[in-house]
Amino acid sequence: MKHSLLFLFVLISIYSFGQSITISPTNVEKHISYLASDELKGRGTGTKDEQKAAQYIATFFNDLGLQPKGTNGFEQPFKANLDTVHVLDARNVVGYLDNGAERTIVIGAHYDHLGEGYQRGSLDQDAKGKIHNGADDNASGVAGVLELARYYAKNGIKESHNFLFICFSAEELGLLGSKFYANNPTIDLTKVNCMLNFDMIGRFDPTKPITVGGWGTSPTWGQVIPPVMQREKMAFKIDSSGAGASDHTSFYTKKIPVLFFFTGVHSDYHRPSDDIALINFAGESQILNAVTGIINELDKLPGRLEYLETAMPMARNASFKVTMGLLLDYSFNGPGIKVDGVSKNRPGEAAGIKGGDLILRLGNYTLNTIYDYMGALGKYEKGQTVEAEVQRGAEKLMMKVTF
Repeated sequence: MKHSLLFLFVLISIYSFGQSITISPTNVEKHISYLASDELKGRGTGTKDEQKAAQYIATFFNDLGLQPKGTNGFEQPFKANLDTVHVLDARNVVGYLDNGAERTIVIGAHYDHLGEGYQRGSLDQDAKGKIHNGADDNASGVAGVLELARYYAKNGIKESHNFLFICFSAEELGLLGSKFYANNPTIDLTKVNCMLNFDMIGRFDPTKPITVGGWGTSPTWGQVIPPVMQREKMAFKIDSSGAGASDHTSFYTKKIPVLFFFTGVHSDYHRPSDDIALINFAGESQILNAVTGIINELDKLPGRLEYLETAMPMARNASFKVTMGLLLDYSFNGPGIKVDGVSKNRPGEAAGIKGGDLILRLGNYTLNTIYDYMGALGKYEKGQTVEAEVQRGAEKLMMKVTF
């Protein structure tokens, strides 16, 4: 009897210890301070400095006892096209917590940034030679992945999900790393219950709501998230779309429910001034502790989450009045534009366009780049019908698109 009581006490103690673990601002600060330091020179895709960041992440995963789930240890190398001429050697960093469960939750963030201003994307007028440290974008998201990995590896609880932690390269070049992983997964994606993505979570302002994207990709989000956020006294606003300008998009197109956490765009976005001094470490830890609450509620639910398709978002700052409802492959270098997905009940679907199609011409406009496509859309009004020339495999099709 004495042994039984002792065993019960140990179990209760372990469970209570696991439940009481929280993510600390100090640990968040440690990660961001290294990843966004001048030593790493902005973590440009394919650079030696980005490789240092990859090694830091891989070492942390290894120290936690995660299983390597890349194709070369923790790393998953791939080729990233900077343009039609330059090809970079990039790598995702992938660690796996195997709980022997049927289902897996993917937790990810991109760790690349703009380097010293020579690769495209900087909003600084004289970017070349300036270190873009990317403290918020996206050392903050990587810190989130690392601390969530620590939490689930060390909380003393064996959850009813496995966890796959991924830090993606080449997001800034068009979601290349996450797309490569989604097309070349190292686990069975049919067993993935959901994907959570963190991109720019370092500028939390308690007077403003954070954005939770992917809300419409599963009805479960509306049941699980509000009680947790209310308990954490954290205001939030929702974005229903499963697609957007970050890595959750690559998993949404594989019909996986997604969530995207984001504290908002600011004047330092894609500029050298996105630096460590402006990060709210305590605020980020508050967000991450709320996320553990959401995940822990998910972990109690039986069966798989229901996946729902959502409307595709309009491009930011778009100057056109019409849309086709297409999700495009921004890494495709033409000719034509490549379709990754088609939203239901929108002009593209009504015309018969499908994922994988290449659109070569829209009306009188030849499409060689995404910018050609946007320019063509800007010429049309709602109600107009134009002809689209579409390449599907070896077959060329002519389709009528009515906006």
